[in-house]
Amino acid sequence: MLLLYTTLTGCSSGSDQQTEGEETAVVLRIAFNVLVDEPNDNYEVFTMDLNGENRVNVTNQPGVEWTYDAWGDRLFYISDKDTTHRYYFLYETDAYGKNHRKITDYRLRDSWMSTRNDGKEIIVNPRVEGDSAFYILSTQTGELISKIYTNKRSYNDPCFSPDGGRVVFRGADMAFKKDNGYVDELYIINVDGSGVRQLTHYPPDDTLSMWYQYHAAPPIWEPNRDIITYASVQKGNSSIFEIKPDGTNQRKITPDSLHATWHSWSPDGRWLVFDGYIRADTIVNYDIFLMNYDEKTIERLTFDTLYQQAPVFVETGVNE
Repeated sequence: MLLLYTTLTGCSSGSDQQTEGEETAVVLRIAFNVLVDEPNDNYEVFTMDLNGENRVNVTNQPGVEWTYDAWGDRLFYISDKDTTHRYYFLYETDAYGKNHRKITDYRLRDSWMSTRNDGKEIIVNPRVEGDSAFYILSTQTGELISKIYTNKRSYNDPCFSPDGGRVVFRGADMAFKKDNGYVDELYIINVDGSGVRQLTHYPPDDTLSMWYQYHAAPPIWEPNRDIITYASVQKGNSSIFEIKPDGTNQRKITPDSLHATWHSWSPDGRWLVFDGYIRADTIVNYDIFLMNYDEKTIERLTFDTLYQQAPVFVETGVNE
């Protein structure tokens, strides 16, 4: 499947616009995380075509590899392959697992991330002793460019706005999910650390979600419509919602028949790819689904017994 676009990938931001009237056919694949060996806690990153065919394991390591973002043909992932179990650093590869490269020596938390400035900069959540900020790093050198302090005891999953000047993230005023009264919500903050404001408000009368479930899951800022999407467990089911950055026009966009959580957008905003399962199934198994946003049609792309989650779009190259 070919997609024609002139906009940006996922929640990544920048200024990579084409001249009016020019069109380039870009071939996309879907990258996603697969639990291939549960007893040994072995996760791999796979990619596949948009119809679910031609799967490739692009990491092939014995430990944990997870992808959470891509820019163009650069697929970013965290891995513990050079250290100890679940001790993560940032790497990149391409849609077929070639040209692996370590980006930074900062240890990272398990968190979604986002790029700006044509993929030259990435915002991550580091695990640095004595510090509590998001870091913006150079994707070329791994060097620290700036920090963003949120003043939240819990903060994770940052995503740049389309212009790169703001960040939406998942935060809470309590440090741990098991703390009494913990509720994770989405917040927006300027990249200089000013103007933090709460975006989402979990229904106070909804008592069906368990402590380990998302009130607000990792957000994605879709630039074509200027909406922020996220998953939330409400009335006992996880669904994907959209909301405007000013907090208006909130609505659910996935059907009640599906449990849906982590997701990404195609560069032109036409396709929403997400992980989840069919609620009526007797065996719960996370698979990858692809939804046409305008037509609201959904296609299931994977059918095996493996857990497959956190899909993102990655380019394979450009067809002239």
